[in-house]
Amino acid sequence: MNVLVVGGGGREYAIIWKIIRDEGDKNKIYVAPGNGGICDMVDCVDIKAEEIEKLLEFAKDKEIDFTIVGPEVPLSKGIVDLFKENGLKIFGPDKIATQIESSKIFAKDFMSKYGIPTADYIKFNGFETANKYISHLDPPFVVKADGLSAGKGSFVIRYTEDAINIAENLLLKKTLGEAGARIIVESFLKGEEASLLVLLDGKNYRLFLPSQDHKQVFDGDKGLNTGGMGAYAPYKGIDEELLAKIKTDIVEKTIEGFKKEGIDYRGILYVGLMLTENGPYVVEYNARFGDPETQALMPVLKSNLLDLLMSAANGDLGEREIEFYDKYACCVVFASEGYPKAYEKGIEIKGLPYKNSENKLIFHAGTKKIGEKFVTNGGRVLNAIGLGDKLDEAIENAYKITDEVFFGNMHYRTDIGEKGLKYEK
Repeated sequence: MNVLVVGGGGREYAIIWKIIRDEGDKNKIYVAPGNGGICDMVDCVDIKAEEIEKLLEFAKDKEIDFTIVGPEVPLSKGIVDLFKENGLKIFGPDKIATQIESSKIFAKDFMSKYGIPTADYIKFNGFETANKYISHLDPPFVVKADGLSAGKGSFVIRYTEDAINIAENLLLKKTLGEAGARIIVESFLKGEEASLLVLLDGKNYRLFLPSQDHKQVFDGDKGLNTGGMGAYAPYKGIDEELLAKIKTDIVEKTIEGFKKEGIDYRGILYVGLMLTENGPYVVEYNARFGDPETQALMPVLKSNLLDLLMSAANGDLGEREIEFYDKYACCVVFASEGYPKAYEKGIEIKGLPYKNSENKLIFHAGTKKIGEKFVTNGGRVLNAIGLGDKLDEAIENAYKITDEVFFGNMHYRTDIGEKGLKYEK
């Protein structure tokens, strides 16, 4: 079978790694555009993820049987609609469904309409009215850009002056372009965050193991928001009773809302949760696999990934269950110094290619291969994954990789997974 994977980050590396692990060389896999490490595994195609018309031409030319979309941008541009119109099978929600991620306002209005617990909010499209409202608020609260901003459009406000400056930057100075043309201001939720990936076939759903992302750039959840500095799975802060509540109050209400809106959602629904003393709330939805949660989940996934994704895309999950190994995985992101702001590219990475072992893996993200050398080519460069029977073992194995693989100005958090240790018995 000919398979096309769209994207070029650590998430796409993990997906391809898992398919090869499950199926060996049964499939011919292409990736567009890929990265230095992916291109060592499968054929890379020099087409950007957002160039959906070119991707369609390529898929037709190579007689692609199934396409898996990793990032949110091509989904928001309607790649699924385009491929389906041309009779091609593809995994991911269509353009209308993807609004659950591409517009924070759409998502918040959807949750409000269908009684899904989320923070109180007000939306603004002009600075003057936003400024008047914000000026009378007592922190903490949250300001969010409406559109896609690679995980960098959410701001927890500690000082009112900061909120006014952020609103001015977004609404007047257009620092995030059209993504910040509208904003929401929402109440602050206190609790512990968790991520839950839901596989949907339009009617039925299956859950991946809960995981926990670490969004801020520095230890102790300090500094700017990023696309994610690391994750681990499973997250044990969700017990059976809480999971049952999340299913009924959030997952199933969301699916019922989709049905009432006429949305045939086939793909991954990422539910970003805040677990408060008053119960679980939705912080955000994403319309695709999380990054870096996917890098932690794929090594502990026992089920055949390609079979699951094709079944969902065909609207036929049937009786299939998602099975996992009884292990923990911890993913630590090796980033370029300066990320999520400006950073240098082209720095040689020592220790690559890396020989993966049973409990230590490297998944490439922002890398490029020049000759026989790998160099940095992005903000988040590599994912170091450790596995273990216990969480502390997985954490230890992940951080051991820092002695073997490194590059100049490499930055990583030293506390990934620590919040989960309190749930260990």
